[in-house]
Amino acid sequence: MHSNRYTLLFAAAVTIVASILLASAATFLKPLQDRNEALNVKKNILKAAGLVNEHSHKYSADEIEKMYAEKIREQIIDSKGNHLAVTLKELDPKDTGKFPIFFDVENGDTAAVIIPVSGKGLWSTIYGYIALKPDLNTVQGITFYKHGETPGLGGEIEKEWFTENFKDTEIFDATGVLVSITVAKGEAPKGAKHTVDGISGSTLTGNGINRFLKADLKKYQPWLERHRKELN
Repeated sequence: MHSNRYTLLFAAAVTIVASILLASAATFLKPLQDRNEALNVKKNILKAAGLVNEHSHKYSADEIEKMYAEKIREQIIDSKGNHLAVTLKELDPKDTGKFPIFFDVENGDTAAVIIPVSGKGLWSTIYGYIALKPDLNTVQGITFYKHGETPGLGGEIEKEWFTENFKDTEIFDATGVLVSITVAKGEAPKGAKHTVDGISGSTLTGNGINRFLKADLKKYQPWLERHRKELN
């Protein structure tokens, strides 16, 4: 019969070996995980702009990278809407006064402006992108691609039936005030320009989207208003 000392030493040895193996695996896999996460971000920027349709085509990593490099231009702006001589790679996530903004450029013209949005839902932080048409008011598309909301309830925010509701809604009202887009509790009023249908049983997730969507659009408001004036 083994002594208690032997049992403890054996358990400790197994624990140490398992920890080393897990740490090594995590270190080995991290570059791949980082690449996949970066690829997912690029895919969702393209998807928000309407450049990717996963129903009609299965995109490879190389296709996403190539399309992103050809179509998307990255910029950094400050809280006053000024463009900065800083690249996305140089942007410090802790710098709350600088914001990334993306442009879908087609034949030298801007076809869409894509803005990152994120904030608390019910159970998790929700990440996504909203794309605006060249009028900088009408929504071209939106994605919610990373979250931990309840499957079948709040988790429906990533489904096409929900995100399609945002298309052709408007973030400014008729007087030029930024009102954002509101997720209704239930069905949106018929013909509503600033409201979309909610998800049954997911009022708190919808409320979270309402809060952070407006808050994030306000960060870009100086830039949006300046360039909307140039359009007029």
